[in-house]
Amino acid sequence: MPPVSESGFPHAVLFDLDGTLLDSAPDMLATANAMLAARDRAPIRLDALRPVVSKGSRAMVSVAFPELGQVERDALVPEFLQRYEALIGQHAVLFDGVAGMLDALDAAGCAWGIVTNKPEYLARLIVPQLGWEARCKVLIGGDTLAQRKPHPLPLLAAAERMNIAPGTCIYVGDDERDIVAANAAGMASVAALWGYRLDADDPLAWGAERMIEHPAQLQRADAWPPARG
Repeated sequence: MPPVSESGFPHAVLFDLDGTLLDSAPDMLATANAMLAARDRAPIRLDALRPVVSKGSRAMVSVAFPELGQVERDALVPEFLQRYEALIGQHAVLFDGVAGMLDALDAAGCAWGIVTNKPEYLARLIVPQLGWEARCKVLIGGDTLAQRKPHPLPLLAAAERMNIAPGTCIYVGDDERDIVAANAAGMASVAALWGYRLDADDPLAWGAERMIEHPAQLQRADAWPPARG
């Protein structure tokens, strides 16, 4: 199979979810602030939580409750997930340009799916809200398999379920572990610079084939890196 389709777009693309396709930080903020309000504590601001959203629930609980020890914070993770499940999708929005990017992939005949570290049951709640049930060809969450990113297994399993060779697929994510997983899976990768990052994060050091500032750029075939396979 050639590295790109006749349209110039990749044959298949896998995406991270939070921070790449979906700006879920407002949902996460509502979740954290509901936990704080239940304890008569002041709310936190979005700019405090946003940089760690891609790091997962433990990182967000740590921002909301910085005075607690690790064991105490870990004990709050189930409550965070339960509260988040109750309000998922109420405040989250697609990043600007994502809808057009996915439309361009669909029009080019490019299959696409999602590989996220979000628990699968939560990811499956949000996908129908976005109208992606028929469009998203595969969905793998952080608890779907025995390993999660940065391990390559979720990406390899996604490619297998889509019946494509890993090397013909591109992976797009906003966190270093996304790029590490892609490299280990033999996939070319795109670093989504519009996503969630800590000040200390250096995307230049991640090893992605491309770094893209805005999803709308990926509406053009020439913005995508060539696949490795």
